[in-house]
Amino acid sequence: MKVCIPVTPDSQVGGGFGRAPLVAIATVKDGAVTAWEVHEVGWDALHDTTTEGGHHARVARFLMDHSVQRVVVSHMGEGMRHMLDSMGLAVVMGASGDAREAVCQGPTGA
Repeated sequence: MKVCIPVTPDSQVGGGFGRAPLVAIATVKDGAVTAWEVHEVGWDALHDTTTEGGHHARVARFLMDHSVQRVVVSHMGEGMRHMLDSMGLAVVMGASGDAREAVCQGPTGA
């Protein structure tokens, strides 16, 4: 399963999803991370440069381009949550601590 999570430079769970400067894409199999890529997305700087719909479209395109199936976050706004729900993505809220450990919490596929 492909999981996206906002991260800090020291691999902790980052803040809000729609304003993340960095996200990691993890491949999780049998409860373990088998691949990990950090991307500088700059959503923090880009958040207020377009309409909410334009920003959400940017995030959606990134998630689709990386075949993401689940998003793990500490928190996110209602609009972003609605957009991810409409994409059929599983969302896990309330994550904290080590980002690699956080993506392995709960059922993440085989």
